Amino acid sequence: MHEYSIVQSLLESCEEHARQNRAKEVTKVVVKIGVLSGVEPDLLQTAFDTFKEKTICDKAEFIINIQRVEISCNKCNSESILEKHEFSCPKCQSTDIKVTDGEDMYLMSLELE
Repeated sequence: MHEYSIVQSLLESCEEHARQNRAKEVTKVVVKIGVLSGVEPDLLQTAFDTFKEKTICDKAEFIINIQRVEISCNKCNSESILEKHEFSCPKCQSTDIKVTDGEDMYLMSLELE
């Protein structure tokens, strides 16, 4: 369960941003998780709730935005969001595609006080 190590890194990043901005606490943490990232949102939420205690994020709200898979088709040059895990272009059915979003996890924003 790598969600625990992800949360540890996330909390360290939050503490560093708060320190750089002379904030006393983090009130909101917003992340974006791609459906292909391998990160389980429920486990990440549980890990965050567990490890935030006695940190600068102790009272922080944790918002998880799920990013669907976005692709770019090399054949017809269209960009699409995949509704299913069928890795072909919805417009021309080509499998010559490039995934452009939905594989990673990002810290999108922090609210600091």
